[in-house]
Amino acid sequence: MSDFSAWYDALAKPKWTPAPSVIGTIWTIIYPLIAVATVATIVKVVRGDLPRIVLIPLVLNLASNAAFTPIQFGLRNLPLATVDIAVVLVTIVWWLALAWRPGSEWIALVLAPYLVWVSIASVLQVSITLANR
Repeated sequence: MSDFSAWYDALAKPKWTPAPSVIGTIWTIIYPLIAVATVATIVKVVRGDLPRIVLIPLVLNLASNAAFTPIQFGLRNLPLATVDIAVVLVTIVWWLALAWRPGSEWIALVLAPYLVWVSIASVLQVSITLANR
């Protein structure tokens, strides 16, 4: 067992916390959806079908998503990881709102499972952070 796994396993967590294998499976499904939505958004911006401003939440989302694991497991900083996942959640909603335009609604629909999962993960993160103060 890796050092970060032992650390995470030792944290107080709510009873409804998904098993690590479930979390991994969910991300295995969601990351390709994020990739499809990212490429489609960039193509639509280049073509002029979406405003360039949509790239702001997209980039912030990808950066904050990528930062979560190093913050949570590298730094073991639960409060900062909570702030980070809040940024992930807010930028998904922002991205969805900007992408919801005629001909681009499907991008928002592709991102919907990501929004649902990050909403659940955000509640989980807040619960873990509060339980381990």
